[in-house]
Amino acid sequence: MANALTGQATLVPGDGSGNLWMPGNHVVVHDSQMYQIRAPNSSANLSSVVMGGGAMQSPQQMAEEASRKRELRLMKNREAAKECRRRKKEYVKCLETRVAVLENQNKQLIDELKTLKELYVHNKVD
Repeated sequence: MANALTGQATLVPGDGSGNLWMPGNHVVVHDSQMYQIRAPNSSANLSSVVMGGGAMQSPQQMAEEASRKRELRLMKNREAAKECRRRKKEYVKCLETRVAVLENQNKQLIDELKTLKELYVHNKVD
């Protein structure tokens, strides 16, 4: 695989951090089965072709794939947010209905208390 990337010598295992060292002061980074050739102190790609899972992908194809994944993630997030807002509206509506029922029940109990107090006062006087 290293020879396919640069035509130079084989890769040498690195320091255990997931990096592989290649002659010529370049680092091949293993990230999700994708290999990128870059300078040790730079994040810029030096190669025009990146290998991923056995298939050759150009940086443009990788960018398009990243863009597609981002759009899919944003679409799923919009749907989740929409569902969350719907559930919240339903919850608030349920709470408002409960408040109305409890206020009505409270008013009836207050009226019943007044009636019983008046009845008690009239019976005590008699």
